[in-house]
Amino acid sequence: MHTLVVYDIESDKIRNRVITACKDYGLSRIQFSAFLGEIGHNRRQELEKRIRKILGKNRGKVNFFPICDKDFGLMKEIVVGEMKY
Repeated sequence: MHTLVVYDIESDKIRNRVITACKDYGLSRIQFSAFLGEIGHNRRQELEKRIRKILGKNRGKVNFFPICDKDFGLMKEIVVGEMKY
């Protein structure tokens, strides 16, 4: 199952640690504050726990959206020009 992770985190240090965690779980950056990838339920729960620990009491919000294969297949993307993440 695919998972979309979207975050809004004030601290550069904390945000960079969340980015590293997403990459460690095989997710790819699709926007400045969004990662997408295919991970199973258990791995997603591990990532959620890791990010919760990283956030601690720091201000921030992280959303996890599991996306089934059928819905993922309906995804559309519009790209104009090259984006650098």
